[in-house]
Amino acid sequence: MVGPTGRSVTPRLSRRTTLRLGGSLLVLAPLLAACSGSSDAASEANAGYVSGDGVVVEIPPEGRADPLEIRGTTYDGDDFDSTALRGAPLLINVWYASCPPCRVEAPALKAVHSEYSALGVEFVGVNTRDKAGPAAAFEETFGITYPSIPDTDGAVIASMDGSVSPNAVPTTLILDAEGRVAARIAGAADQSTLESLLDAVLAEAA
Repeated sequence: MVGPTGRSVTPRLSRRTTLRLGGSLLVLAPLLAACSGSSDAASEANAGYVSGDGVVVEIPPEGRADPLEIRGTTYDGDDFDSTALRGAPLLINVWYASCPPCRVEAPALKAVHSEYSALGVEFVGVNTRDKAGPAAAFEETFGITYPSIPDTDGAVIASMDGSVSPNAVPTTLILDAEGRVAARIAGAADQSTLESLLDAVLAEAA
């Protein structure tokens, strides 16, 4: 298909399982990711993250659940309210600085933000562990310029209605223009997958 950037886009989900499910089943995906891989998954869980093997869940518009309402205060002290961004897709990345797969995916997120913010896509991070210093060091190292909300008490994750398991880090959600979850990546996201998923959501409003 042809994406909003005018180039031909072919989703490439190598080493990934793409599941097209109704919104009501999305809550099962974090549990499946957390349970996969037995000893490896247990080791990751003890470290505070579950890589999820990059499992991608895409949800067609007719199967999406109610819009999410994500609110918090960013590390810069700014109020964030996802409901104010309705009308544009929103990418939410759940991360923390010492999470190995978070560091793996950071260059892809930087590249996609540079390209797709110009197309109207909004971006926000949700950091599950870090104080301002470690978070800022990570963002400087990888050139991440979109804001993140600290969520050490789990309140923001809890507001996602089961879309993200607390130990499934990293996780990336893509919300459609109505604020509904259109896609979810459990584990490190790669650039081509993010681009394909965002192109699909942008095409819905074209």
